[in-house]
Amino acid sequence: MTSKITVEETPGGYSYVFESGAVGSGSKFSGKDDENIHLIEERYPVRIVLRGENITVQGPDRDAVEIVSDFIDQMLSIASKGHAIRAAEIRYGMDMIAKRGAVDLEALYDDLLCMTARGKPVRPKTLGQRAYIKAIRENDVVFGIGPAGTGKTYLAVCEAVNMLKSGAISRIVLVRPAVEAGESLGFLPGDLKEKVEPYLRPLYDAFFDLLSPERFMRYIDKNVIEVAPLAYMRGRTLNDSFIILDEAQNTSPEQMKMFLTRLGFGSKAVVTGDLTQVDLPSGKRSGLFVVQDILEGVKGIDFIRLENVDVVRHEIVQRVVAAYERHEERQREKQETGTGSTAAKS
Repeated sequence: MTSKITVEETPGGYSYVFESGAVGSGSKFSGKDDENIHLIEERYPVRIVLRGENITVQGPDRDAVEIVSDFIDQMLSIASKGHAIRAAEIRYGMDMIAKRGAVDLEALYDDLLCMTARGKPVRPKTLGQRAYIKAIRENDVVFGIGPAGTGKTYLAVCEAVNMLKSGAISRIVLVRPAVEAGESLGFLPGDLKEKVEPYLRPLYDAFFDLLSPERFMRYIDKNVIEVAPLAYMRGRTLNDSFIILDEAQNTSPEQMKMFLTRLGFGSKAVVTGDLTQVDLPSGKRSGLFVVQDILEGVKGIDFIRLENVDVVRHEIVQRVVAAYERHEERQREKQETGTGSTAAKS
C-alpha cells in the first residue's frame, strides 16, 4: 500500500496537517480523554495536536511523522463511516504496521463477516484474520494454526453459521479431541452430549454469541448442530456439513488422517490448533504438526498461520504470548548449543 501522505519540513523537524473538518471525525478517533492519541504518542516520537478544524502531527523523525499521519488518515476515514475507534483498534493497527509495514486498515472495516445475536457486527480485526476468512471461503479444508486469542475458533464458527443460514450446508459438526478424559469418555456418566459438553464449551461460547443460547440449543435438539468427540468420527462420512476440529494439536497423526477422510460431498472442514499448547503424552507426535509436511501445497487445502500480532484479546494476552515465544526460543537455542539442563547433566 502506497502512502498518500507528504510531510513538510519545519524548523523543529517535520509535520503534516489534516485541514478543514478533520476534527469532526477526529473527535471519534481520539477516544475518551484523547486515549487513542496518547497511545500513538507513546509508540512513536511524535506530537499530535487537535486545534480548531485541524489535526497536526509533528516530530523530529520524518518516517515516524509519515507513518503516523498515514495511520491517522485511515483512522479518520474509518471513523467518518460511523465506526467506533477504540484503544484496542489503535493497538491492533499499530502492531500490524510495525510487523508488516504500510497496510490497508480500511479494508478490514469494510469486510462485514456476520452479526452477533445482539446485532453487533463481526469484522476481521487483523490482516491475518482476514486471510484466514478468505482461505475458509475459497478452500475445502483450512488449517488455522496460531496462539490463543487470534480468533481461530470464533471466526470458523462465524463462517459456519453464515453457510448454514444461506443454505450452503445443512449441518454443523463440532469435534474436539478429549485428551483430558483419555478420549474414550467411557468413565463419565450421562449420555454423549453430557459427556462431551465440558470439552466443547469454548465452541459453545462462540455459538451462544452468534446465535443466542436458545437458538443454538434448538439446533442441537434438531441435530442441525452436532457435537462429538473425535473418536466418534471413525467410520462416518459427513455430507453437506461444515466440520470444525478444535484443539487439533492434541490429535495423533492417525486421528488427523481419520478426521480428514470423513469429509463428504458439499462439505467444508476447518482445523484449528496451537502447536505451543500440545497436551499429548510425552514423546507422542501431534497430528497437527505432522500434517503440515504432508498436505502443504495440496489443491483445495490451505494453511493459515496466525501470529502474536493477530491476538485480539486483552492486551496482556499479547504480552503473555510474546513472552512465552521468547522463552521457547531461548530453550530451543540452549538445546541446539548443548547448554540446556539435559546436556549439562550428561
